Amino acid sequence: MPEAEPASILDASALIALLHAEPGSDAVLNAIADGAAMSVVNWAETLSKVAADGDDPQTVATAFDGMFTREQLTDVDCIEIARLRPLTRRRGLSLADRACLALGARLGIPVLTADRDWADLNIGITVQLIR
Repeated sequence: MPEAEPASILDASALIALLHAEPGSDAVLNAIADGAAMSVVNWAETLSKVAADGDDPQTVATAFDGMFTREQLTDVDCIEIARLRPLTRRRGLSLADRACLALGARLGIPVLTADRDWADLNIGITVQLIR
């Protein structure tokens, strides 16, 4: 049975908000229930934050297994990540941030984030703040 197309993309900040039961967690849970995806770059960023906080990334990976799809980067994504660099440099967006946005652009679906600096990027990619 083929996987359903995702309805939104999760930024690492959104998943971390869920892990810490922060405000906006309900929006992340709803997105996961509706079908969400995450770039493998943002998945690595999330697990790295978990490890930096002293928790076990394998435990978290196991807990989230099957809850959302992990999307590999494509050549198209790499070009979009590069294209976004000069457009987002003033805001300090990281490569992982741009990978999230590039995936949203490729799939044509909204990106969920806790990062308020993304709210008015005005780069043709729909950004939804979780709080």
